[in-house]
Amino acid sequence: MKYWLVIITFISSYTFSQEKIFDSYHQLMGVDFIISIVCSDSIKASQEISFAVEETRRIEKIISSWDKESQTSEINLNAGSIPVQVDTELFELIKRSIKISELTDGAFDVTVGPLIDLWKVSLSNQIIPTKTLINQALLLVNYQFIKLNDENQTVYLEKKGMKLGFGAIGKGYVAELIKEELIQRGIKAGMISAGGDLVVWGNHPQKQHWSIGIADPDKKGDLIGYVRLNENAIVTSGNYEKFIEIDGERYTHIINPTTGQTVKGLKSVSVICPNAELADALATACFVLGLEEGIELINKLDGIEALFIDTENNIQTTNTFNYDKSH
Repeated sequence: MKYWLVIITFISSYTFSQEKIFDSYHQLMGVDFIISIVCSDSIKASQEISFAVEETRRIEKIISSWDKESQTSEINLNAGSIPVQVDTELFELIKRSIKISELTDGAFDVTVGPLIDLWKVSLSNQIIPTKTLINQALLLVNYQFIKLNDENQTVYLEKKGMKLGFGAIGKGYVAELIKEELIQRGIKAGMISAGGDLVVWGNHPQKQHWSIGIADPDKKGDLIGYVRLNENAIVTSGNYEKFIEIDGERYTHIINPTTGQTVKGLKSVSVICPNAELADALATACFVLGLEEGIELINKLDGIEALFIDTENNIQTTNTFNYDKSH
């Protein structure tokens, strides 16, 4: 899950030439959404914002693991039992998720749900799950246990108790999809922020680019710097918005799918990528991989950049990451 680690620095409702930024704020998918549209017609802007909101709600009904009526919940309910036929968009999202899991050697894994559930319950009771319980949950976490049938468009989880969850990719997926749909509907510029998973397209009507601030993990409201985006997404994963301390040790919400342990060593990872869905998944994967392996991974990927802040507040970036430092 992503949190408000990226601060948006644009001025809403200002008119430049004949175009204006229309923005609106919503609670969707359990997080704060900001939908901003560059348009010269307030009626058109209102219509497109309403479309974006309803489209987000539609998608959530498909991918949510909390909605008992969703197709994702149906897959989970039938884990170890029978394949479940699903809509094309969910089928393709799962396909892409598996490819990202392969790319990251399992640092990103949509089957991590049993581990997340275990840690959530344990930490809410101020206890650390036992090694035995962690090992039991690990038996249910492996993207290779997802079996897809292209002909019938079915999804099957091989082991009873397995669980798909799109917390580390779902909001990026929604932001990217809505961006593409708004472009098709004639919106040439705008911004979608899905709980901090942020994508922009087109030119800001005043600056020609969108200036996005990256938050200082230790000072709420402060920034370490700015990046300038036009046709990119930026997603930040971090451990300082949601954590619990037990006996002086900090435990975060981000779980390593291969070890079953909460992740340590970094405070935040910000990934810039042309695609918000991929940025979302890679931000989590890099947080799990850690500084050296995360930088190595991103440096191998064309058109993708990342900034890392470790627990000592050292900032390191991949080869092509450029940002304006705050003063």
